[in-house]
Amino acid sequence: MRSPLSRRLGLTAVLALLLAVFGLAPSASAADPAPAELKFTTDAATTTPGGTVNLTMTLTNNKTYDIWFVYQTIDPTWLTTQRPDLKYAFTGCTLATAGGSTACSGTGPANLGGNYGAPIPPGQTRTVTLTLQIAPDSGCNGNIGFYSYFYAEFSDSTNVSGGPVYTPETRVLCS
Repeated sequence: MRSPLSRRLGLTAVLALLLAVFGLAPSASAADPAPAELKFTTDAATTTPGGTVNLTMTLTNNKTYDIWFVYQTIDPTWLTTQRPDLKYAFTGCTLATAGGSTACSGTGPANLGGNYGAPIPPGQTRTVTLTLQIAPDSGCNGNIGFYSYFYAEFSDSTNVSGGPVYTPETRVLCS
């Protein structure tokens, strides 16, 4: 005679297997967000030669420890580098925090991490906005886009690396 306990365990095992096969079981991937997240936005999808576009980068600390250090690079995408007629430069940089906005320590694709004003407390964000100036004699009908790698260290001695993270592309139009 079979015991009721083994019958219940067998039924539970079959039910768990069915839930896992059909994707109804809870997954571990939904547990925690990334410890640090970098997002990009632009204020315009198109511009003309002589125009400007603001590229905004927002770093969010999703961990329960401070971010102590950030390193970030930004480089043009391969397709952008294949259009030598597209002329542009980063001409401005600002950091927005809960306390207001300040000028960045520099502009350009070098180490942008110092501009985030670390430490960044848990749950807070820092937003860096780069101003992209399109030259008046720039070529037209091309997309300008960038990609970025970042590295962040936390006060609990852990770190996270991310990238490439791609920016939205801006199309340079001629009128």
